[in-house]
Amino acid sequence: MSNSFAGHIAGMGTASGTRIVVGMWDTSPFGAFVDVMVEHPSGHRILLAPHQDVADFVASTYAFDEVRVEPVSVTCGDEWSVHTRSLQVRFTPGGRLWVSPLLALVPGPVRRSSSWAKACNPFASRLMPGVRTYGSAGGGRTEWYAATRVRRLTCARATWEGDELGDLAPVTPPVRFGFASSPAQPTLTTLTSYVREA
Repeated sequence: MSNSFAGHIAGMGTASGTRIVVGMWDTSPFGAFVDVMVEHPSGHRILLAPHQDVADFVASTYAFDEVRVEPVSVTCGDEWSVHTRSLQVRFTPGGRLWVSPLLALVPGPVRRSSSWAKACNPFASRLMPGVRTYGSAGGGRTEWYAATRVRRLTCARATWEGDELGDLAPVTPPVRFGFASSPAQPTLTTLTSYVREA
């Protein structure tokens, strides 16, 4: 059995060295929700989740040093913003990356299959450093991604516990939450993530 999560992932770095990955899920086994993964320059990895059941699932699929359950909200428009008690992020999506037209050519049933994601995996990291499309998740699970659009981020600002994190920067070094990192280039990706239980 596999669970599907459809929505968007925003990945960005900051001038301070903190890297942020925001999952904004329109549909999922837990309903619509937003979660945030933060890695500080020290390597300390934190999950911000809106409910305990979401926190339990995400923390059993990815690796964190700390889990915080706190309200997480998002607003979308020309500028997107994400707010929690710990973190505030604003970012502006720009134009589509070159890979988006190629993704649109793949038929839906093919794009959603684990076989296609596994076949694409060796090429994904070469074309977009930090990206993998298929891999082993926590608890013996398997995860794969089916992306439909990738947009660059043109600017972003973030604060952590009231401290400014600085201007938008590449996601380097790669984040270490699971089998895949966010692309090195800050992006907003429209996708469905599939997690197959062991």
